[in-house]
Amino acid sequence: MPEYERLVAPVPGPRSRAFADRLRAAESRGVAYLADDFPVFWHSGSGATVTDADDNRYLDLTAAFGVAAVGHGNLAVAQAIGNQARRLAHGMGDVHPGEVRTELVERLAALAPVEQGRVFLCSTGSEAVEFALKTALLATGKPDAIAFEGAYHGLSYGALEVSGNPVFRDPWRTQLRDATTFLAFPAEHEGARLEDAFERIENAFRANRAVGALILEPIQGRAGVVIPPDGFLSGLRTLCDRHDALLILDEIYTGFGRTGDLFAAQREGCRPDLLCMGKALGGGFPISAVVAPAKIMDAWKPSEGEALHTSTYLGNPMGCAAALAVLGEIERLRIVERARGIGAIIAQRAEGLAKLPGVRNVRGRGALWALEMSSGDAAHRIVVNTLARGLILLQSGRRGQTIQLCPPLIMERDQLERALDILSSVVNETISA
Repeated sequence: MPEYERLVAPVPGPRSRAFADRLRAAESRGVAYLADDFPVFWHSGSGATVTDADDNRYLDLTAAFGVAAVGHGNLAVAQAIGNQARRLAHGMGDVHPGEVRTELVERLAALAPVEQGRVFLCSTGSEAVEFALKTALLATGKPDAIAFEGAYHGLSYGALEVSGNPVFRDPWRTQLRDATTFLAFPAEHEGARLEDAFERIENAFRANRAVGALILEPIQGRAGVVIPPDGFLSGLRTLCDRHDALLILDEIYTGFGRTGDLFAAQREGCRPDLLCMGKALGGGFPISAVVAPAKIMDAWKPSEGEALHTSTYLGNPMGCAAALAVLGEIERLRIVERARGIGAIIAQRAEGLAKLPGVRNVRGRGALWALEMSSGDAAHRIVVNTLARGLILLQSGRRGQTIQLCPPLIMERDQLERALDILSSVVNETISA
């Protein structure tokens, strides 16, 4: 029997408010957004629901930034982490690896849409992006890059260099290399033409012969689920080959079934040179990876005892065990097919959602969708108001104007329909008011 929302206390309740006061006093500013009506403090999760500190239960249409693809509190993942922690919680990265690391890199190399894959493991999406950029420099000898406006690749300095949102870049511009050419990302819902996009990219390559990599998200997530026209990825493959540059696909958000394929690039049969993955991979345990063909990864020289790029938690045994369990659950639960089913349900509701007051566009693929609202303020009010009704949503978009739908991929049809009913009702009430 699917679980739905259950509200037994105000939202946020007294315990969430108390935790907010404590966090405000102890944590650095600029991290958590803390207001009178937002957020709630999570206590536990189960499947497609989250329970807060006040025992309110919510339907979750965020999957915790896409991480909980196989569900909150997935038993197989939890058991894998616990069993591994009891046996060996930590290895020694580039010195004495845990044995489970070998199993994971073999599995990822076989899954990724690259030939003769080789794998680098790390902990965060930013690290994966930075390793990919370093690899591109070693493989091509060319230090610059092409990226896209609105792109989100992480906030550490190397990743920030290719992230196309001025909100995140501008405070640190004096410490960035500014070696990236940013181009407009072609948005299908805005009528973008492939010919125009390819012409801009071709001109950028010709203007800077030092470009060794082109990096993008197949679907821009944080920018508001911006989907390019069909043929964009395959066209980029051709352009990169023509200009001896490497194609880096950031599938940290879109990977592992989210868009209705194991990886979004597979929809067009596009084979990237470097594939970045994370989020859903660990099911909640921080782990990420880069997979590339051996001919590219071999630009790194064999270690002579001191790795040029490593970290303390590289290939952490608990993270590897969690990732193996997630990959097993993706297969057992037929996660890719479930994502397509979720997409079909939302698509059936899309026309009705698009007619709601204040909604300018509804778009998505698989289990990643967005409602574009008339303003960022409208989107914010809806996210806050749905929270008060037992539904967790995420605001996104370059101006905060979109509401993102990114449910756990194990969400039942009844749960999803209930969540969409709540969303529709709140949009009507909020915009009408």
